[in-house]
Amino acid sequence: MASITSKPVLVTLRQLLSEIRKQSSTKKLAENQMVRYILDQYRKHQVTDQQLCKAIDEMHFKARSYYDYLHHSRRYKEINMEFKGKGERSVEDTARMVGFKLPHDPKP
Repeated sequence: MASITSKPVLVTLRQLLSEIRKQSSTKKLAENQMVRYILDQYRKHQVTDQQLCKAIDEMHFKARSYYDYLHHSRRYKEINMEFKGKGERSVEDTARMVGFKLPHDPKP
């Protein structure tokens, strides 16, 4: 069972907060309502001397899934903006791009 203080759980929390910071419009993470909710959930599922929390594994799985969603949706937007097509090209434009001549073009 993973504890809140175990390395994988803390790494996931840091990655999640980093992705939220990259996509957030607010400057401070403390002002972000989503960050406050995530930290409250992490605190709620802590293992203490008085209680043994079995939901920590489920919470870690959900946090990891949410991080993956945020990370990959941001990467998708970046890749889409970089390689997005500019519409259809004409046959003449395509031939010029690859260095071909069309039959009706004059020979040099």
